[in-house]
Amino acid sequence: MKYLVLIHSAPSPWGHPTVDFTPEGRAQSPEQRAAGAAAFDELLREISASGELVTAEALGAPASSTVYRWQDGAHVVSEGPYAESKEHLAGFFLLDCATRERAEALAARFAGPGDTIELRPAMWGD
Repeated sequence: MKYLVLIHSAPSPWGHPTVDFTPEGRAQSPEQRAAGAAAFDELLREISASGELVTAEALGAPASSTVYRWQDGAHVVSEGPYAESKEHLAGFFLLDCATRERAEALAARFAGPGDTIELRPAMWGD
């Protein structure tokens, strides 16, 4: 079953890894940041080796987005940022996990200082 791990964050300035650009991440000690980076690297090694990582991508700043909507029978185009929100989609990881429980366990490990993680199953799983 495929699951999308969505990383919502509000780095300022916009950058990746987001923890380096969030107030919560910058408030960590160098030792805490190093431990977090090591844990994240281990997570990536684990899901790569197991074949659970399908793909991942960090996203550019919300201001670089373009939004396309349908309104009054026509397309309406507007420049980003696309949402009036503090947090924006910063990146994603597509995982292929045997169970929902495994996907939940992995998603929890993606949460970093200043980030909100959303786990969503793919509509057509496989």
